[in-house]
Amino acid sequence: MSNLPIFDVAGSAMAAQSVRLSTVASNLANADTVAGSPDAVYRARQPVFAATPVAGDPALAGVRVSTVNESTAAPIKRYEPHHPLADAQGYVYAPDVDPVAQMVDMISASRSYQADVEVLNTAKELANATLMLGK
Repeated sequence: MSNLPIFDVAGSAMAAQSVRLSTVASNLANADTVAGSPDAVYRARQPVFAATPVAGDPALAGVRVSTVNESTAAPIKRYEPHHPLADAQGYVYAPDVDPVAQMVDMISASRSYQADVEVLNTAKELANATLMLGK
């Protein structure tokens, strides 16, 4: 906690966007994986954000990741009888991850993170300018 709560607010937002970027990266990395059963398939993850008080002041709100939800979408069933992971009927199961939607989410999280960095930099410059007023 700092004397200027703007740093705490922006820092909490950066931490939340960092988790969002990590989950998107995990979803994209596993988009093409397959499993031999529907229960073993990768499930896409999505963080859920919640407001949280900052600097002990309920009027100031930051953000935190309250939970990371797994997708409940059914896996995609593909007939590939020669695949080493195929089940007895010749099917493999792939996660229902939309790479385009994940890329859009990644761009949004990246831009939000960049905006939070700009808030921090601007607050730092303003604090420095305020300290220089007396010189």
